[in-house]
Amino acid sequence: MKGRLVAVGERAPGWVAQGFAEYQKRLSHWLPLELVEIEPGIRGKGRDTARAISDEGARVLAALPKQAQVVALDGRGRMHSSEQLAQRLEHWRGQGRDLAFLIGGPEGHAPDVLARADETWSLGPLTLPHMLVRLVLAEQLYRAAALLANHPYHRA
Repeated sequence: MKGRLVAVGERAPGWVAQGFAEYQKRLSHWLPLELVEIEPGIRGKGRDTARAISDEGARVLAALPKQAQVVALDGRGRMHSSEQLAQRLEHWRGQGRDLAFLIGGPEGHAPDVLARADETWSLGPLTLPHMLVRLVLAEQLYRAAALLANHPYHRA
């Protein structure tokens, strides 16, 4: 099973890219995780925000692996403890499909993207910068995989 993180936004700050790369490396034994950055839709004065969201959505959908289990990060999604996320990861592994995690743009996901998602996941009620969500997602996936492997990283 492989993972793909499809994220709207390009050129993460160095500290985010470095942190993401560290967890990506740690995860490589349990869940190889590829990052696919999607160009944001054009926003600004006189621009159509709905069009920007729709354009992003089309690019996100085009980046999905065929037959992947799709998990969209969304504030209205289901929250998981680290232990519950480990159980979800074990469930996803049992399905034998690749995973795709989706991070939307500033206004969230296009309706078509949410319709394609098999489930939605919320990191909690806090509003987080989208670039930081990449790092948090990678760390939490690593923590879940470490829990399943009885690795000492998670010391709850």
